[in-house]
Amino acid sequence: MACVPDIRVQAGDFALAAEVERMTAGRRDVGAVVTFTGLCRDEGGRLEALELEHYPGMAEAEIGRIAGEAAERWPLTGLTVIHRFGRIAPGDNIVLVVAAASHRRTAFEAADFLMDFLKSRAPFWKKEHAAGQAEQWVDATAKDQEDMQRWRR
Repeated sequence: MACVPDIRVQAGDFALAAEVERMTAGRRDVGAVVTFTGLCRDEGGRLEALELEHYPGMAEAEIGRIAGEAAERWPLTGLTVIHRFGRIAPGDNIVLVVAAASHRRTAFEAADFLMDFLKSRAPFWKKEHAAGQAEQWVDATAKDQEDMQRWRR
């Protein structure tokens, strides 16, 4: 039976250690936990903040759909995806993926799959706030789209 992913889209920050503890406490079937934490870059010192917008309900549903696909593709014992929205300063957390499995390769692949999806297709709109410049919307890069292609069945 596939695990039931925990999906959260929230304005507030998250704590990596607390999320790993939540997933593994009292579990004896977890042999590997892979985490990915995405942070806001300062883009060479020019970025004051990144603003992420989403359509409530749609973002959770779409992330839940792809997390469900990951849980079907790989025998995971746990899966958490947390994505923040709102104004995020350089150095602050944006996204967390925690994948747990009996074996490391399974956890690595599932986390990698989820991050490729989140970078290229998650329904978030990103706006950069740069020092002395007008706000600018940003899209997924060609590299993000290319990375996603390797997961096509």
